[in-house]
Amino acid sequence: MFDNLTDRLQGAFRTLAGNDKLSHENIEDAIREVRKSLLEADVSLKVVKIFISNVRQKALGTEVIDSVTPAQQFIKVVSDELVTILGGENVPLNLKGAPGIIMMVGLQGSGKTTACGKLALKLKGEGQNPLLVACDVQRPAAIHQLQTLGKQVDVPVFTIEASQDVQDIAEKAIALAKEKGYNPVILDTAGRLQVDTPLMAELLIIDRLLQPSEKILVVDSMTGQEAVNVAETFNTQLDLTGLLLTKIDGDARGGAALSVREAVGKPIKFISTGEKLDNLETFYPDRMASRILGMGDVLSLVEKAQKNINEKDAEKAVMDMFQNDFSFEQFVNMQSMMKKMGNMGDIMKMMGVGGMLGLSSEDQNKIATEGEAMMNKYEIAINSMTIAERRKPDLIDFPRRRRIARGSGLKENEIGKMLNEFEKMREAMRQMKAMMGGMGPLGGMFGGGNPFGGGGGGPFGGLGGGGKMPPMPPGFKMPLGMGGMPGSPSRPGFQSPYGLKKKKKKK
Repeated sequence: MFDNLTDRLQGAFRTLAGNDKLSHENIEDAIREVRKSLLEADVSLKVVKIFISNVRQKALGTEVIDSVTPAQQFIKVVSDELVTILGGENVPLNLKGAPGIIMMVGLQGSGKTTACGKLALKLKGEGQNPLLVACDVQRPAAIHQLQTLGKQVDVPVFTIEASQDVQDIAEKAIALAKEKGYNPVILDTAGRLQVDTPLMAELLIIDRLLQPSEKILVVDSMTGQEAVNVAETFNTQLDLTGLLLTKIDGDARGGAALSVREAVGKPIKFISTGEKLDNLETFYPDRMASRILGMGDVLSLVEKAQKNINEKDAEKAVMDMFQNDFSFEQFVNMQSMMKKMGNMGDIMKMMGVGGMLGLSSEDQNKIATEGEAMMNKYEIAINSMTIAERRKPDLIDFPRRRRIARGSGLKENEIGKMLNEFEKMREAMRQMKAMMGGMGPLGGMFGGGNPFGGGGGGPFGGLGGGGKMPPMPPGFKMPLGMGGMPGSPSRPGFQSPYGLKKKKKKK
């Protein structure tokens, strides 16, 4: 969603390149580009004015220190202001009550019912025992949809068939929750195609009757400035406690996400990043600002790794790589783990690869698409190998190469290219083990080290070498090291950051 905004902001920052200090003139040039970027992203004019005014004031009063460039100092100012306009800090759910009640509200088509299912799954994963309640008796398919979602996430759904009495449904649901120990109770309320008096009257009855601890408006990020108007109307009537933005993964310009929080003064608590039921993330303003600026979101990526990768499996894989020479079998296991974290393009953006290498979003997407296509070819080829060949790649001579090519449907030169790339990866793994020396087989990959390792053979290997991780939140546990994702495609003019040294040809 923020691809165009990210590219335009990075272009604005480049206007400061070559300057040795921040001045009124070069700051105004950069601010002019930032303003254009925000307006083109469909950020409301009111928010743009506030944002630009604060950036100008802070940038002119900033003294550039010797260790950073004027462009970096300006980026810091813009980043801080983005964090402020997005809410400053994460605001957790208020689940006080016996039970805690979350009332989900929004218009039809905003993704409200699906968001209820996603939230129930997320809370269940955090140790809660939620109950979904079908209070949308206006849309015929709403109850059935919620029941289907409940089965998928294994969360009970309370409903009274053929009942149109929302007050009765809500009261009996709360009574059941108290009896069975469900907490929190998530109410999927009615929606309309537009805000109207009957809709608000129904919501106000539930609000005054149950006094929910959370009243969350589900906002469709694809609707642009209309999302701001809807949020303001709901907030005026219900005094919302938070927002949930859906379709963040869409191709809209993204201005609603920057405008809606400032418009209603209520925190964004969650963002929906995809169609799958586990694609719901807790919203952190600083992490979102970092994503928008193309600087990545390593903390969210680490949390995703902890959630999707089994710790024992990861530890076994790391131990295997350090105790044995790198093999195709290990390669496939590593790829399987990485796939659980999402597609390569999303991972690259969360690691800030584009910002580090000066790549546009289009370039990143192209590299990711080509890389994933190549990885699929590699897996097909590996599946055509014998177990012995997967474990000992050195066995693969020219006759075996021809057999693998026939079995996989690939050309012999493609198999040869794969073997050459794999040899580079294997050499990089050997170098990494040698560099770690006396730290032990897992030294540097656990505890305070970068979880993505250094010196790996693909678009992510080597990016962490020597870099510092962002400060970790209290109680944060670093996941097991995952190594690199091998097989970055090459393209003309592309300078590899991956730290792979080419073998010198013997004379």
